[in-house]
Amino acid sequence: MRKLISFFFVTLFVAAPLSPAHAEPLIVRIVGPAHQTFTGEFRNDDLAQELTPSGRLGQLVYVPVSQSKIWVIDPALIDEVSAMVGGYKLATDATPVGSKIASSWLSQLQKVSKNNDVVALAYGNPDVALAKSLAPSELKMYYTFGKSQLQLALMRIVRSEPSGNWSTGTSKLSAPLRKNYSENRKALTRLSHVVTSYDLMIMRAQLGRLLSPTLDKDGRSYFSFSAKAAVEKEVHKLRINGGKYQVTTESAKLPVTIVNQFPYAVTVNVAMIPMNSRVVVDSFTDVAVAANSKKQLELNLSVIAPGETTIFAQITDPRGLVIVPQSILQINSTVIDKRVTWFTTGAAILLLLAAITQSVRRVRKGRGNEI
Repeated sequence: MRKLISFFFVTLFVAAPLSPAHAEPLIVRIVGPAHQTFTGEFRNDDLAQELTPSGRLGQLVYVPVSQSKIWVIDPALIDEVSAMVGGYKLATDATPVGSKIASSWLSQLQKVSKNNDVVALAYGNPDVALAKSLAPSELKMYYTFGKSQLQLALMRIVRSEPSGNWSTGTSKLSAPLRKNYSENRKALTRLSHVVTSYDLMIMRAQLGRLLSPTLDKDGRSYFSFSAKAAVEKEVHKLRINGGKYQVTTESAKLPVTIVNQFPYAVTVNVAMIPMNSRVVVDSFTDVAVAANSKKQLELNLSVIAPGETTIFAQITDPRGLVIVPQSILQINSTVIDKRVTWFTTGAAILLLLAAITQSVRRVRKGRGNEI
């Protein structure tokens, strides 16, 4: 009888549903496609509608507080919401209406997630497999930066678990757009070697959004184009002005201008590379350029042979890595070799002497005829 009663209780315990305290927590994913361009404007005001209580993201947060949830959040999306709170502009002529909506939604997210675990996805919610194949080191930065940004937005500690398989979905980014992503990533990475800028770090992290599975075909093209234009503009802030020079002496000091439009001072090297051996030039090391300023360098140039040549001016870091696209200096040298000058001068003197001699003879001959 006792065995039968024991068997009954064991069966009852196994068959009974788990209590809420032991139930698997509900996973709530706060993710979505990019809305903000790489220059700061919002493509449209769709995000404002998603944040309303009846919208896709609103329905996830305007709910009763629960103890058994795990919030899996894309920090880039939260940054977009935070940008809306402070006032924002649309890429269209429409008037934005989402500032208060975004503020209420963000406050509600903080409230309902307060007693739950929060997991920060890699910044921009990129396809992890694709990011690993294109730029594994950059993916690590997306995770680190994403956790930091989400903690600032929610004002609390969150988790970041790169090996936790929290990311879902596969990006359908085409091969040309993958190449575009890689080129932009490399350009910003090189620039960060000499420019310490939070805005530059933000732009690097935002590239992760291009790899997100939530972007449709139109969105992938739109934001890839936005990224390319913004990166080119950013890179152009540090440059050497190209120019054309006419040289008429064997040696010259040519003015070369380096421009720094960043709000930070930079220190760089400048490599001068002639395309042929007609000229010899010096390079520069440890060139300090103040924030938002220009600096004029004196390029020492020696002419070996007359003619045209091209000099590539490259801004590099201390390791010699080229930071931004090179500039072109066109040199046209019309210097005449000294031996030619000596020969020409000597010939001129001889001709002059011959002319004088001839003139003297004519004078003497004329006088003789008068007698």
